[in-house]
Amino acid sequence: MTPPDDSSLSDALALQPALEPQLDALADWRLALERELVRLETFLAQSELLSPSAASASEAVRHRLATDKLVVAFVAEFSRGKSELINAIFFADAGRRILPATPGRTTMCPVELSWDPAELPTLDLLPIETRRQDKTLAEWSLQRDRWYRIPLDPSDADGLAMSLQQVTQTRSVSREDAQRLGLWSEEHPQDNPPTLPDGQVEIPAWRHAVINYPHPLLQRGLVVIDTPGLNAIGTEPELTLGLLPSAHAALFVLGADTGVTRSDLDIWNDHLGGQGLSCFVVLNKVDTLADPLASPEEQQAAVERQCQTTAQTLGIARDRVFPISARQALAARLQGDVDALQASGLPVLETALNLHLLPQRQRVLAKAVIGGVQSMLEHATRALRDQRRQNAEQMLELRGLRGKSAGRVAQMLDRVTADTAEFERCTARLTALRAVHARLQHKTLKALDADRIREAMAGLESALGSGWLNLRARGAFAKMCAGLQAQLDTAASLNAEAAQMLQALFSQLNAEFGFSLNFTPAPDVSAFKNELSLIERNYGRYFNLSSALRLNSTVSSDQFHRMLVSKLRVVFENASAEIESWHQGASGQVDSQFRDRRRGFRRRRESLERIQHATGELESRLSEVETQDNKLLEQADQAQAMAARLRQRAEVGPDYQDETLSGLGALDLDLSEAEFVHSDQGLLRPGAAA
Repeated sequence: MTPPDDSSLSDALALQPALEPQLDALADWRLALERELVRLETFLAQSELLSPSAASASEAVRHRLATDKLVVAFVAEFSRGKSELINAIFFADAGRRILPATPGRTTMCPVELSWDPAELPTLDLLPIETRRQDKTLAEWSLQRDRWYRIPLDPSDADGLAMSLQQVTQTRSVSREDAQRLGLWSEEHPQDNPPTLPDGQVEIPAWRHAVINYPHPLLQRGLVVIDTPGLNAIGTEPELTLGLLPSAHAALFVLGADTGVTRSDLDIWNDHLGGQGLSCFVVLNKVDTLADPLASPEEQQAAVERQCQTTAQTLGIARDRVFPISARQALAARLQGDVDALQASGLPVLETALNLHLLPQRQRVLAKAVIGGVQSMLEHATRALRDQRRQNAEQMLELRGLRGKSAGRVAQMLDRVTADTAEFERCTARLTALRAVHARLQHKTLKALDADRIREAMAGLESALGSGWLNLRARGAFAKMCAGLQAQLDTAASLNAEAAQMLQALFSQLNAEFGFSLNFTPAPDVSAFKNELSLIERNYGRYFNLSSALRLNSTVSSDQFHRMLVSKLRVVFENASAEIESWHQGASGQVDSQFRDRRRGFRRRRESLERIQHATGELESRLSEVETQDNKLLEQADQAQAMAARLRQRAEVGPDYQDETLSGLGALDLDLSEAEFVHSDQGLLRPGAAA
C-alpha cells in the first residue's frame, strides 16, 4: 500500500471539522485532570488525611470532569438551512445527507444530538400526546421506556438517514384535539399549525427527539440542540426556559436571501437576545446572492452589506455574523474539495466557536479543579498540624523522662489521666453544641424546603384567578419572586446566626481543649438570588398580552406551571444542599478532631505504660514518634507536590493543535498565589513544633 503524501494528509485535516481536534484536546485534558485528582485523593485517604467533606467535594469535581458537556443550540425559523448546516458539521463523514434538509418544514420537533456510551445508538421519540400529562421533559427523560425507540446503525448511512426522517412526521387531528394539546389558539391564529382541506389540523407527531449517535464530536462531550422554528419554540415552555438557557452557545441561522424577517426578529427578541448566551449569527445561503452579471468584488460587497444590516438589526457586533453556504460546505466535504470548503465560509465559523467556547469551558473546569484541590489541602493541613502538635507534646514528655525514675513516669501517667479527664469535659459541651447546631440547621433548611415553593405558587394561582389575562398577573408574579428572594434572605440570616455560634465555639474549643478548628465562612446565597432574578426575567416575559393569550389554554398553562415549579425547586434545592454541606463540614471537622485528640491521649497513656514496664522502651518510643513526625512531613511534601502538578496542568490547559488557540492554554483564573498553599511555604511548616 502506498503511504499518503503530505498534501493528502493536509487536505484531510483541512476537511476535518475544526472543532474535532480541539474538543479532543479538551477531553484529553479533562481525563488527565481526573486521573491526577484520583491520585491525590487516594494518597490523602491512605494517609488518613481526607475528611468526608473534602472527599465529597473531590468526587463532585471528578464527576463534573467526567460528564462535562458543551451544549450548542441551533435556532432558526423554517427553511433557513439549519439542518443542512448540522449535516455539514456533523454528518459529512457518512458520505451523504443524513438529517432531512429539503425545502419547507423538515424538523418538526426539538432534537438533541449527543452520545451516551452506556446506551446503544438509538433515536428516541416522545409522542406528542405526552403534552396532556402532568410531566416535564426532564421527568420524561428518566422514563425512556415510554418513548418510541428506533435502533440506529452508524455504519449504514442510508438506513440512518431513513430512520431520522421520523423527526419530520406529522399527524392530522381535530382542532379541538390540537387545542387540548396546546397547539391551537383562537386568540393567536398566526402561530397555529396548518389546516388541511378536510378541516383537520397538521401537528408534529413527536414532542421531542433524542439521537444517541457515536459521532467523534459528540463522543468528545458536544451536545447539539436543534429547534424547529418559532411556533415550536413558543409552544414548548421547557424548550425556551430550560434547554435554550442551559446551552453554552446558540447558532442563530438566518437566510441570506431573506435577511432578518419578522419571525426571525421575534425569535431573537423573545428567546435569544439578552439571555446571556454566546450567540453566533449564521447568515446562510450566501450562494443565493451570486449574480452572474456582477464581479466577484461586487458580490462580496453585497454579502458584506447584508452582514452589516443583519448586525445592526439584531444589535450585535459585525464579527458575530458569519456568512456561509451550508450546502456548499456539505458538498465540499463530501467531494473532498478543500478550496470549495474554504469558500463556503464554514471553517471561519468553526474556528470562531473554538476561540469563544473552548477557553470558556477550560476556565470554568480549571477553577472547579483548583477549588477542589485547595479544599482538600486545607483539610489535610489542619489534620497534619493537629497530629504534629500531638507528636510534639509526646516528644516533649518523653525527652523529659530521660534519666528519670519510675516514680516520675507514674507522675506523668497521672498527668495524662488528668489531661484526659479535662479533655473529656468537652463531651458535654459538644453534645449541647450538636443540639443547638441541629436546631439552627433545621430552621435554616426549613426556609428552603419544597413547602415554600408550593406556598408561593398557590399565592400566584390565587392572584391569577380565572386565567392569565389578568391585569394584576405581572405584579403578582413579581410579588411571588420577591417573596422567594426574602426566603433566601431568611435562610442566609439564620445561617449567619449559626455561623456566629460555631465561630465562638470553635475559638473556645481551640483555646480550652487544644483543638485546631478552622472556621469556614457561611455560604453566600447571592448566586442563588441571581438565579431567581434570571428566572423572574425569563418567565416574566410570558405575562405580556401575546404570551398570555397563548398560555390561557389549560395545557400551556399547566406546562408553564410545571416548568416554573421545576426551576424554582432546583434553585432552592441547590441552595439547601450547599448550606447543608457547609454544616456537615463544620460538624465533621469537630468530630474528626475530637476523635484524633482522644486517640492522641490514648497513645500517650499506652506509651508511658510500656515505658513503665520495659527497660529501654523510652528511647524506642521516642524514636518511633520522631519517625512518625518525619513521615507526616514527607506526606505533606508529597501532597503539596501532587497538588502543585495538578494546579499547573489545570492552568496550562489542553494542548490545542490550532495555532489560533495555542496562546489560550494558560488562562487567568483570578486565583492569587496567596489562595493556594505552595511548597516554598510548606503544608504545615509554619508554626510546626520542633
